[in-house]
Amino acid sequence: MKKTLQLLLCLGVAAMLTGCSTETSTSSSSVPEETAAATESETAAPTEPETEAPTEPETSAPEADDAENYNTGDAALDNVRNQDEIGEKEILVISFGTSFNDSRRLTIGAIEDAIETAFPDYAVRRGFTSNIIIDHVQQRDGILIDDVQAALDRAVDNGVKTLIVQPTHLMNGLEYHDLTAEVAQYADAFEHVAIGEPLLSSEDDFDRVITAITDWTADYDDGETAIVFMGHGTEADSNGVYAKMQEMLTDAGKTNYFIGTVEAEPSLEDVLAAVNAGDHKRVVLEPLMVVAGDHANNDMAGDEADSWKTVFANEGYEVECLLRGLGENEDIRTLYTEHTQAAIDSLH
Repeated sequence: MKKTLQLLLCLGVAAMLTGCSTETSTSSSSVPEETAAATESETAAPTEPETEAPTEPETSAPEADDAENYNTGDAALDNVRNQDEIGEKEILVISFGTSFNDSRRLTIGAIEDAIETAFPDYAVRRGFTSNIIIDHVQQRDGILIDDVQAALDRAVDNGVKTLIVQPTHLMNGLEYHDLTAEVAQYADAFEHVAIGEPLLSSEDDFDRVITAITDWTADYDDGETAIVFMGHGTEADSNGVYAKMQEMLTDAGKTNYFIGTVEAEPSLEDVLAAVNAGDHKRVVLEPLMVVAGDHANNDMAGDEADSWKTVFANEGYEVECLLRGLGENEDIRTLYTEHTQAAIDSLH
């Protein structure tokens, strides 16, 4: 029996992002095995070395060096989901990853738990795309997390027949396509394979993510506080999701909300100029990434001279940092679960 690989990608992304036609395909189209591989941490919110989206994705340096002098939490509390005895039906949740143990449990782990609750007939397993993070966690904590190849090999060895792959990527970018290419190499190993969409794929996704993050921060929206979300950013065309979110926030009257990125545009300088143009006394910083990992703790909330917190404080603002990833938001988790459901439905 010929085995099929189905890729769920939103038809609307090409219309939403200029020049993104090469990053999208129609729903339930086959994935060519020759798709070019590339890396882009989009889990954070992709992406970031976290999912952060986003994230996710976008290649980056390791999250923390061997001399890290801060506590990221107890790794033993996290379910790494690399157990065997999977059964015939599996949902493999793929994330860029993070070495921040508490954030990993509260974000990626929470998404996996939500998917497991929604689909009790499936075994839920984990895979990370960042081997740097996998190696760091193993060396530091003695815990091994599967990379994508190991997770797919585990599914094959366990006799899985139906495989659903749900990324926690923020956007449909280079790393997402790299993932589909890797999964395509295993297409003949399963009877059915489907890949779910990343977080921001349709107009409805954008609307719901904006509602989720504005509801989450509504207590700070007092007219005097600038609420700034920090994404990762990428050189790929998919970076346009950040400008799109900013435009939608402004059009919705959320003029105290600002979107910036660590490694692309809008830059910190762009956001600072936009905030300075308003009448703000305070600034709230929060990652637009699935996890609150290295970028959130250091680039955003660190004490270094070039951190976002320091830069805004030096401009005279009262600054508060919210160190929480998008995976901690129930509405965001629901959206990932619905994308998983759509992937399952595509097989019927």
